[in-house]
Amino acid sequence: MRRMAIPIAILDCDLLLHGRGHKTLDRFDLDSVSNDFLLTNFGFPRDFILYLVELLKETLSRRTMRSRAISPEVQVLAALGFYTSGSFQTSMGDIIGISQASMSRCVTNVTKALVEKAPQFITFNSSEPSSRDFTFQEFQRVAGFPGVLGVLDCVQVAIKAPNSEASSYVNKKGFHSVACQLVCNARGLLLSAETWPGGLRDTKILQRSALHKQLQDNKEGWLLGDGRYPLKKWLMTPLESPGTDAELRYNLAHMMTREIADRTFRAIQTRFRCLDGIKGNLQYSPERSSSILLACCVLHNASLHSGLDAWTLERTEPLEQPKGPEQKLEDRDGEAEELRKKIVLEHFS
Repeated sequence: MRRMAIPIAILDCDLLLHGRGHKTLDRFDLDSVSNDFLLTNFGFPRDFILYLVELLKETLSRRTMRSRAISPEVQVLAALGFYTSGSFQTSMGDIIGISQASMSRCVTNVTKALVEKAPQFITFNSSEPSSRDFTFQEFQRVAGFPGVLGVLDCVQVAIKAPNSEASSYVNKKGFHSVACQLVCNARGLLLSAETWPGGLRDTKILQRSALHKQLQDNKEGWLLGDGRYPLKKWLMTPLESPGTDAELRYNLAHMMTREIADRTFRAIQTRFRCLDGIKGNLQYSPERSSSILLACCVLHNASLHSGLDAWTLERTEPLEQPKGPEQKLEDRDGEAEELRKKIVLEHFS
């Protein structure tokens, strides 16, 4: 039988590297492997991976039009393999039939595509009455704390020392990091995710954030934040020195509800090992590290929308107890203090 010649110009370097007998480019067949295999190597079941491929297909195809395109399926698998393992190991490339260099390109493409989808998956609408009331009910079922719109936290993800402005990324624990200010609901769904240099204090990040601007005119409900944050009418914090049973009950309910944010990010780090520091710091610029972090946040929310549980992979390390804010007496918000007293009196007495 006469064989048709294949023009060398359309071949990716992976085909030259691995040869025709290797599973290269779009030859990896998702249906040929078990769900357990996909969960072990890529962190997600087949249905969710296929959903991601469909979601990102147009963007990923457009980005690779000028060269021999690695299929969207393989690009998504490469990125998931990195996010969930934290490594560009040759063995991961061998599974799907691409080189380490192509793995890196795939992660870049998929990360950009996911970040573009962030407004679709990470949204915080505190003004829509039916949605707001449902959120209040879900949070109140946790520990009895009323009027909660979301729980606020700021987390750190270790990165390599950047080439410029390195000191801006040294956090209070002394390592280089990107900070991520998060708000989540009672189910662990992220409502807001903003990245900042790790050297900024949590209070400064909040002051400069889009979240702060959004909530200035909020008329009903509040976030819960720990003792690092200033008390505001839209941000309830713990009492520094509770003196009554009602105040103690307020603090306990506050802590139990606020813990959802900590649990959520620990679960995200457990699923996406590239963020947990065990494999080492993210070896990228702050900008690219921030994009990877946001991409994982989008994947977290997308998986919840698809029916996966937020805390399936939750670790159980103890909570770090935050220090109180360095707040001057003249900076105190009198209206917010009166509101907190009212909450204690009406709901915890």
